[in-house]
Amino acid sequence: MSAHRRARRVMVRGVVQGVGFRPFVYRLAQQHRLVGWVRNTSWGVEIEVEGETGALEGFTRALRAEAPPLSRIESLIWEEISPNGHDRFEILESEPQVGAYQLISPDIATCADCLREIQDPHDRRYRYPFTNCTNCGPRFTIIRDVPYDRPLTTMRVFRMCPDCQREYDDPRDRRFHAQPNACPACGPHLTLLDAAGRVVAERDDALAQAVECLRAGYIVAVKGLGGYQLACDATNGPAVVRLRQRKMRPHKPFAMMVKDIATAEEHALLNEAERALLSSAAAPIVLLPWREGSTIVSEVAPKQRYVGLMLPYTPLHHLLLGDVGRPLVMTSGNLSEEPIARDNDEALRRLKGIADFFLAHNRDIYSRYDDSVWFVPLGDRAQPIRRARGYAPFPIRLGFESRPTLACGAELKNTFCLTRERYAFLSQHIGDLQNLETLEHYEQTIALFRQLFHVEPEVVAADMHPDYLASRYALAQQGLRRVWVQHHHAHLAACLADCGEEGPAIGAILDGTGYGLDGHIWGGEFLLGDARGFQRAGHLQYLPLPGGEGAIHKPYRLALAYLHVLLGEHPLPPALCSLPEEEHRALITMVERRLNTPLTSSAGRLFDAVSALLGVCQETSYEAQAAIELEMEATPLLSDEAEASAAALEPYPYEVAHLPNVQEWGRVRPFVRETLELRLKPLLAAILGEIAAGVAIRKIAWRFHLTMAQMIVNMCEHLRLQSGLERVALSGGCFQNRLLLSLVVPRLEERGFRVLIHRQVPCNDGGIALGQAVIAHYALNGG
Repeated sequence: MSAHRRARRVMVRGVVQGVGFRPFVYRLAQQHRLVGWVRNTSWGVEIEVEGETGALEGFTRALRAEAPPLSRIESLIWEEISPNGHDRFEILESEPQVGAYQLISPDIATCADCLREIQDPHDRRYRYPFTNCTNCGPRFTIIRDVPYDRPLTTMRVFRMCPDCQREYDDPRDRRFHAQPNACPACGPHLTLLDAAGRVVAERDDALAQAVECLRAGYIVAVKGLGGYQLACDATNGPAVVRLRQRKMRPHKPFAMMVKDIATAEEHALLNEAERALLSSAAAPIVLLPWREGSTIVSEVAPKQRYVGLMLPYTPLHHLLLGDVGRPLVMTSGNLSEEPIARDNDEALRRLKGIADFFLAHNRDIYSRYDDSVWFVPLGDRAQPIRRARGYAPFPIRLGFESRPTLACGAELKNTFCLTRERYAFLSQHIGDLQNLETLEHYEQTIALFRQLFHVEPEVVAADMHPDYLASRYALAQQGLRRVWVQHHHAHLAACLADCGEEGPAIGAILDGTGYGLDGHIWGGEFLLGDARGFQRAGHLQYLPLPGGEGAIHKPYRLALAYLHVLLGEHPLPPALCSLPEEEHRALITMVERRLNTPLTSSAGRLFDAVSALLGVCQETSYEAQAAIELEMEATPLLSDEAEASAAALEPYPYEVAHLPNVQEWGRVRPFVRETLELRLKPLLAAILGEIAAGVAIRKIAWRFHLTMAQMIVNMCEHLRLQSGLERVALSGGCFQNRLLLSLVVPRLEERGFRVLIHRQVPCNDGGIALGQAVIAHYALNGG
């Protein structure tokens, strides 16, 4: 042994399993002429290397600088040890460790190498729908436990053939220890079933016949990475309408899958940030401006100016899209608001009456996993709308050491969050907790996360609303310390944590519904504070919500109630004149006597009411439909002349009242001593005047958005004067409105504000579990 020989033990943590990290280390060690070993542990990757000093230094630097593209190193620490006299470098068996955990890779879209193989007639994986390697393929959806080895995945039932085993055992091969490794001789295969579950075709014939079914206008349920998707020809109007009728989804837009970026360009307008998102390893759905002349039928996204596109992210998708030769609707395999169907028998039962055929396979899915949805509302600043496939369960980094905490999330667009040390593990999109199936999915996924990341919660955090199922779940957890979190405070804390920020900010939190400290329904809020506490420094005027949540689905009720309270006896606009007199009288009685009519300061409900006033949307079949269609009405594909005309419009008037009481929670500096209330009588009166004068609905919709933006900017300016705060956090579902964002953010920045918008978790309720977890930490630990 050379006298100059030294040794190091290196510990690497992050997404370093299932991404080709050990073969990378093996090749790197050989390149630097080092000996020793590498192995997976339940904690991460452990390495022991011996060699010359310079070689050790170069090896250690290269571990981080040259790591595989899908790896994500969170920490890399090393220590000097005594040489052990190794004579070669080898890869050892994995070592489980009690109580330890590791970060888990999301499922990854098909890499270029695997795509070339399935397209090469001379390759043994030609047209094989389950081709993968250490750089791509299923991860989170097949993992039952850690460490990430084949026996602990749903691939354990498939014994590799000699050729696959040879790849799996060769550290120089990109399939070395690729746990889902398989080929046509030994791996999963396709089966096409009819609606009754009878086998129609197997393997290649199953794919070929599924293609013919899609081209003929049938609806095919396709088993994807995290569950079934419902597919049909997106250029076939009757097929899309039939899917809408069967799925009971009359208006909500469908997502579509297109063959490649070039095809996406035929149907949508893309900037560089959007191209990068579409073609990324996560391959999310991206909401894009719909290109005029697209052959995708309008029925896929009624009354929309944006279209949700994604690229194929599995070999099966690549083969389907290539063979069909048309864009396909590719929407979640469920009935409206249910969780995505996962298992074959479950799909046949739950999707009966929706799908004509089922393109199934025999690789089990362990965890349900919907597609992620993103948009790019401002230049290159991308934001998630739904965080799932390709992103979860990778954690959000926290700025503190957290005790083990379960944050239960919201009622709608639910995600939950488990924390451990400096990590917040935000779940994939669960859905609306309004039926038994989704609640079971929620409970099963919490159990899975607790198992994978070895978290035994000491704290449970939940929304203050007493009737939310997530809050009831929190209440049922025995032996844990509980923290009840106000909904909009959670939005503020989530935005700050998402952006890696601490300390107080002005929070402009605009959404539909949140239980307030005063028992009313909040939703148009201006908060001062951070995760430690907040003051409610401003809000929209309280207005009636006749029928409670029922009014959300009938915006015309909101419009009538708002007009009655704000303007009294007043001629109705044409859009509201068709309401039967009996229903009108009953509605007014409810409002006047406060019968089942809570009060709300909701910005979302204000958007809904204006949408109904203008005749844009009177009744809804999905959340935020009225507001979305109002946004679409206000953002046409304008000519330069029309854009200049719109830019010259002034906001509508509104009033600002000063109220003496300030509501607050937690530990917060007393920034203000009064609350500002935005009063809306002048706004609605002006809108009614323009309707009566015959002003174009499109122009009124634009001015309303401009007014909302002006309200936000003016409130922030006023609160800066009182508090000295110059950071503004924008959160809540209303900020998925890209027109509103495009009007607000530049105006705030022009006035010297530093604007924080979400970048890792959704601004809607899909992100508030993160905020709940952070608030719980400070509520129990101070700081």
